[in-house]
Amino acid sequence: MSAVSVEERLAKMDNEEKTSCVSNSGGEGSLDRLLPSVSTGLSPRKRTTSQCKSEPPLLRTSKRTIYTAGRPPWYNEHGTQSKEAFVIGLCGGSASGKTTVARKIIEALDVPWVVLLSMDSFYKVLSQDQQIRAASNDYNFDHPDAFDFDLLTHTLRKLKQGKSVKIPVYDFTTHGRQKEWKTVYGASVIIFEGIMSFADKELLQLLDMKIFVDTDSDIRLVRRLRRDISERGRDIEGVIKQYNKFVKPAFEQYIEPTMRLADIVVPRGGGNMVAIDLIVQHVHSQLEERKLRWDMAALASAHQAQPLPQTLSVLESTPQVRGMHTIIRNKETSRDEFIFYSKRLMRLLIERALSFLPSQVHIVQTPQGEDYEGRTFHGKRITGVSILRAGETMEPALRAVCKDVRIGKILIQTNQDTGEPELHYLRLPKDISEDHVILMDCTVSTGAAAMMAVRVLLDHDVQEDKILLVSLLMAEMGVHSVAYAFPQVKIITTAVDKKVNDLFHIIPGIGNFGDRYFGTDAPPDWSDEEMDEPRY
Repeated sequence: MSAVSVEERLAKMDNEEKTSCVSNSGGEGSLDRLLPSVSTGLSPRKRTTSQCKSEPPLLRTSKRTIYTAGRPPWYNEHGTQSKEAFVIGLCGGSASGKTTVARKIIEALDVPWVVLLSMDSFYKVLSQDQQIRAASNDYNFDHPDAFDFDLLTHTLRKLKQGKSVKIPVYDFTTHGRQKEWKTVYGASVIIFEGIMSFADKELLQLLDMKIFVDTDSDIRLVRRLRRDISERGRDIEGVIKQYNKFVKPAFEQYIEPTMRLADIVVPRGGGNMVAIDLIVQHVHSQLEERKLRWDMAALASAHQAQPLPQTLSVLESTPQVRGMHTIIRNKETSRDEFIFYSKRLMRLLIERALSFLPSQVHIVQTPQGEDYEGRTFHGKRITGVSILRAGETMEPALRAVCKDVRIGKILIQTNQDTGEPELHYLRLPKDISEDHVILMDCTVSTGAAAMMAVRVLLDHDVQEDKILLVSLLMAEMGVHSVAYAFPQVKIITTAVDKKVNDLFHIIPGIGNFGDRYFGTDAPPDWSDEEMDEPRY
């Protein structure tokens, strides 16, 4: 990605994205809450929809651009997760400044991967009777029973583990959830804010740090007056009536008592920079302990002198295949020749990969009226997922042999400061968990990017034995790394080179595939895998 910035490419991809999310349903069962329940009323809020704080995916501060869509935690050479994300819980009364505190913490932390999750997204869907009560201002939206704690706890737990989650978008006009939910991925830091953030035992166990934003009740009332009159079109008498009848009693009964559970109490909200600085210092120390570093040396030495795994299938080295390798490996080969023979190899590679998909007997009748016992694919769907950018070159070969195949994309880049592979973008088809997935990348050196891509698919509930990793050229190290971490993933390639040098270049190798294919220039210190989207 020499001429185009990461942000510009992400923006371009987001403009093309048209995938939709599937709604999940949260449970309605009772929970063993910390605080007792009472049935009081509270007027409905006039805001149109809940604001999923992870959207948009970019948060621009005075120092940097923060990717708030998150990324999956890194995994070690065994394919297991190194550390969970650090979760900060923010609690406080309505209009206490929780979101302001959260955003100031994010900016002061200056870490690239943050998810800001709002409790407003997890209101329960109202029944018809509750809808009527809400319309007449007799439904209590500040009561613990108004929130779907089952779905909330399940979502936050998965998010902390680095798994993909779908966040509901609550429509305050219909008191229901919109059809399309927001897809969010894990992060280094998750900030969860809401008036009932401390009101559930299971939820509290997921919080690594609990902060209560304590703002004077008169200030909170003034903020509500300003907000509800200017933004929601209410009159001053109605706002004061609602505050005295519903909001204030709810705060005194359910929210204020949870202050004792907080690790830190922040008086005066977002204006208290001393408290925010102390919070940031503590979080930085925790992140340092949880630092997710990719140990290339450990990866390189983990599987030395081991035989190639049984899950590996290498295309037979016929004179035709070896002749094509001779052409594309030759540094003197022109770009046109390189593209032509690469495409031929890709077609053979994809055809070989398809032979590993499950099939079943299927009998058809020929034009002569005779039965023919054939085979047909035994599965729901086939989806191709390319690791950008070189992996995209394999998509035409897949489309040529799989009619109406669905395509997803994953963009992985290496953090130049930490050397850690990071997920910057993914677009996966709907319901991919039910599919057989062909994961495509042109070269695999250490296997780090391939391992992260496989982990992303697993986090989206794709079954490991339904993933096929296809690559034109792999190093033995990369084969071992992927096979050891994910023993059920089938690996298909046209050739395996034995060596990787100190710079993790495949030897003898093929050069930088993306630059040779697309005609871009590689810097002197190029790496086989890292130049297209700098990654290992």
